[in-house]
Amino acid sequence: MANPKRKHSKQRSRLRRAANRFKPPQLSKDPLDGTRYRPHRVNPANGMYRGRQVLDLDV
Repeated sequence: MANPKRKHSKQRSRLRRAANRFKPPQLSKDPLDGTRYRPHRVNPANGMYRGRQVLDLDV
C-alpha cells in the first residue's frame, strides 16, 4: 500500500478542508413584497415566477 513520502503542511490540509465548507444559499429579493427566495425558483410566499403567477396560493 502506498505511503506518503513527506508530511503535508498545515496550510495544504486547511486549504483542502476549506473547499468543503458550508456556504449559505444565495437569495433574491422579490420586488413586489420584499420576501427572500432562491433564484430561478418559484417564490413560495406568493407563487410568482418571472413576473407571472404560476401557483395558486391562499395568501
